[in-house]
Amino acid sequence: MKAAKAYEKFVRPLLFLLEPETAHDLTLRALEIISRRNLLQAELQRFRPAPKPITLFGLTFPNPIGLAAGFDKNGVAIPAWAALGFGFVEIGTVTARPQPGNPKPRIFRFPELDALINRLGFNNDGADVVSNRLRHWQESGRWPKIPVGINIGKSKTTPLDQAPADYLHSFRRLRRFADYIVLNVSSPNTPGLRSLQERESLSILLRAISEENRTNKPILVKIAPDLVPDDLDEIISVCAEYRVAGIIATNTTTEHRSIPPDQDQTGGLSGAPLFEKSTALVREITDRTVIPVIASGGIMDAESARAKIEAGAKLLQVYTGYIFRGPTLLHEICEALP
Repeated sequence: MKAAKAYEKFVRPLLFLLEPETAHDLTLRALEIISRRNLLQAELQRFRPAPKPITLFGLTFPNPIGLAAGFDKNGVAIPAWAALGFGFVEIGTVTARPQPGNPKPRIFRFPELDALINRLGFNNDGADVVSNRLRHWQESGRWPKIPVGINIGKSKTTPLDQAPADYLHSFRRLRRFADYIVLNVSSPNTPGLRSLQERESLSILLRAISEENRTNKPILVKIAPDLVPDDLDEIISVCAEYRVAGIIATNTTTEHRSIPPDQDQTGGLSGAPLFEKSTALVREITDRTVIPVIASGGIMDAESARAKIEAGAKLLQVYTGYIFRGPTLLHEICEALP
């Protein structure tokens, strides 16, 4: 635990002196280097929390805390995340075509609120490059012993009516490496993407993926927190029809009431201000269906993690909380969960 707390005391203050995306890239580059060196990975294992295994989707998770998609979009540091003690890791969002994302700056910190706003826009290397990278991890013998999810989304330049073909390209290229696949239809930073949550569009997408999914890879859908009840009912109905393995609740929110108007930015808000909204959605989903839920949004400490489990979540994902708390967060959550 002492090693874990060193992040908050020493590492975070230094990283927060840097522009957010620069700090993120520097951290990811360091973890990529560590991922290629066994001795450095062994040092990271000091941060691991005690095991609390759980089985879901036919997969065994060493503990219920995963790294949410968005942190390691291109799968460059998968071995390091396992060494740090995550129970699973989700890479992506990966798109069929490589794309640079939106113009910089595109990540904004609000430390006094434990919050971030991002408008990255699915910046990633594309499905072909990521597939080759994942093949390298497997062939090198460094593939982790934790479940790896792959989150896929629509390329920005692909018209919405061609979205299924776009997702299918990524699915075909990446499925062999994934323990589960997530269809991201809820990022606020790709124009029109959230319309894929509508019943007809989601049905067409899930039908296309289901017909291609001959090995019954677990398919999950990641949804927005900004849904009205009727929309949620439609999504749950379609997910049940196509036997979706799970729902990830939630992505970032476009509701920024907690941000002072003179500091607000366009993009998706994450962190503590998202907690209540995303937790309420977890509860609404689990009240309506037996489809398992992975909770993401505002998990900043043990108390917020417990609230997600009490709302019905089976697994948890962290992103913003890990930026602010580091490895301490994993320890606190694991110690607090039954």
